[in-house]
Amino acid sequence: MDIEHIKCLIVGGGPAGYTAAIYASRAALAPVLYEGNAPGGQLTTTTVVENFPGYPNGVDANQLMSDMRAQAVNLGADIRRGVVTAVDLDVRPFRLTVDGEKVLEADAVIVATGATARYLGLPSEKKFLGLGVSACATCDGFF
Repeated sequence: MDIEHIKCLIVGGGPAGYTAAIYASRAALAPVLYEGNAPGGQLTTTTVVENFPGYPNGVDANQLMSDMRAQAVNLGADIRRGVVTAVDLDVRPFRLTVDGEKVLEADAVIVATGATARYLGLPSEKKFLGLGVSACATCDGFF
């Protein structure tokens, strides 16, 4: 079995994961980030982000995540597609499996898997999502 050794592994491709990749790159930790099933994270399910510093008129959520990803890559982060499907934190270096088959060893692991909205399951929720139904008071407080 061929095992890849990674100095700093980041699990999660949302705002926290990309930010971790930016800082780890600047610290010369050669980070590898696995984006999971939702590159850009839950933030990409909204439209305009009005509460992110540096954007006085707001910024399109997908553009913001694209910019954060590009910044991490420009600083040297290795961003990959794939889902971490198993983790063994009882051994050093830590052992992780990606997509059920690729085995990795990592000296450090940053878990930035974010959140997923949990709805009630009412038929009208999807119909009114973004039109009064919200899963994030910070994102959608203007409702």
